[in-house]
Amino acid sequence: MAEQSYGNHVKWVPTFHFYVAPVMLLNFGWSVYRLIHNWFSWDALVGVLVALALLIFIFNARLFALRVQDRVIRMEERQRMSQLLPGDLQARIVEFTPAQLVALRFASDGELPELARKVLTDKIKDQKAIKLMVKDWRADYLRA
Repeated sequence: MAEQSYGNHVKWVPTFHFYVAPVMLLNFGWSVYRLIHNWFSWDALVGVLVALALLIFIFNARLFALRVQDRVIRMEERQRMSQLLPGDLQARIVEFTPAQLVALRFASDGELPELARKVLTDKIKDQKAIKLMVKDWRADYLRA
């Protein structure tokens, strides 16, 4: 496994991103095409509705998994911060948004206190900006 960095930390699930999602999009497009070219038959209409339902289902399934992962990361990072941050920052752990915590998980234990202080002080909300500020990348190979 390649060493993880900002440049390669995005998780691609080949079976989802390169097979299931494109096939579902193709199915939806084909269903719409059939609806239009079959003069709006009931069968074609039901085909479009089912294709759309499947498309919504697969994207929601992916989003639900990512949301649960973010909740776990939030819990893990709050616990890690309670052990690593100085007293004045420990009282402010509740101020971090879930998005900030998700981005800060890549900061090494050594740089977390300084980066956490900067994120709170400068009110940095953008995950990409926070991730780009990480100098000593702490890999996360267990993402969903």
